Amino acid sequence: MSSSISVARADSAKNISFVAYSDQGGRPDGVQVIVHKGFAYVGHMFSDGFSVLDVRDPRKPEAVAFVPMPKNTRSHHLQVADDLLIAINGPSIWTLAQFQDQSKYFASTLTTSFKDSELTFAAGVRIYDISVPSAPREIAFLDIPGLGVNRIWWTGGRYAYVAVHEQGYTDHVMAVIDLSVPVRPEIVSRWWLPGQWSAGGEQSELPKGKRHAAHHAILAGDFAYGAWRDGGFTIHNISDLSRPVMISHSNLSPPFTGGTHTALPLPERNLLVVADEATTVNCANGVPRIWVVDIRRPESPVPISTLPVPGEIDYCNKGGKFGPHNLHENRPGSFQSSDIVFATYLNAGVRAYDLRDPFQPTELAHYVPPQPARMVDTRPNAPAVVQSGDLFVDKEGLIYLTDPNAGLHILQFEG
Repeated sequence: MSSSISVARADSAKNISFVAYSDQGGRPDGVQVIVHKGFAYVGHMFSDGFSVLDVRDPRKPEAVAFVPMPKNTRSHHLQVADDLLIAINGPSIWTLAQFQDQSKYFASTLTTSFKDSELTFAAGVRIYDISVPSAPREIAFLDIPGLGVNRIWWTGGRYAYVAVHEQGYTDHVMAVIDLSVPVRPEIVSRWWLPGQWSAGGEQSELPKGKRHAAHHAILAGDFAYGAWRDGGFTIHNISDLSRPVMISHSNLSPPFTGGTHTALPLPERNLLVVADEATTVNCANGVPRIWVVDIRRPESPVPISTLPVPGEIDYCNKGGKFGPHNLHENRPGSFQSSDIVFATYLNAGVRAYDLRDPFQPTELAHYVPPQPARMVDTRPNAPAVVQSGDLFVDKEGLIYLTDPNAGLHILQFEG
């Protein structure tokens, strides 16, 4: 059955046009989306599973499968390559009473904020065979005792890079999973910021209201570029995976907002694009930025500019969160560019930027979807506004844009 429905016009649009919409089979809460061989795989924020959509005709997306997770377990992030899908498992954070005020999740370490010791959930990664794209078949589960996995970087091959909380650490750290035998995955190494390994006697010196936690890393060659929320970003040499070496660690918080979400390398230009996630509503802790960083000397990264902040209306007072969330990550097989960067901007939709002059980047295009037709988020005072969270851009410039309430928008970049 098709899950495509009509939607209202965009709140604002420039050089991006509407192609189609899907409520993802009645589950319009989407986070990470990856398109592979004509099928879109969408992790959910609240529905505790992931969906598969047939988008071989992107004008007529059709929901063909939903893969549920164990009770109280979400799989909002996933990776797809080599006819395999890796889905994260961790507690369904936003449905828990302790996190109905979301600031409690962002403003302290996970072991401090997570209070429900009796909650039953799965923690680790699940691996699926998707040789039949519309029918994922689970082939392995790597159980990782702790408070769950957040995000993965894997584009095929032997190793996947995951942000995971394990017992003995204060929060998510980076771990490398060996997938040489996909039915028997295993962790082979880890790295973290100083102060995170509490079981090893490390002492955290975090100021109140800050959180150091691996969000995820993106790889280019022998280097991993990691985002660490209020811990800023790191560059690691991973040529020897048994001993990852930190080349540099940069943190612009304070004085800026923190919440570093994504560090996207543009290695052929010696640039790193760093997105700081908006973590408070109505810009309560300031307006987060997307930074352009010169990494000619990886031991000494230098911020050289920020991408323009959307200003069609007063987005800080629109409701919900305003600011960056994620970047299109230039995955193999997708739209890849060192000059054009796509970013989700929560209540300001999706943005495309021209970085040909990295000292003076400009906005090329944007699209702000209308408010959700219905709210999946049941938290008190959840604002009924678009919160564009993640995206995938294919080789033809088709943008697959997700939202925790507003479903999947398929758009065409015309820049």
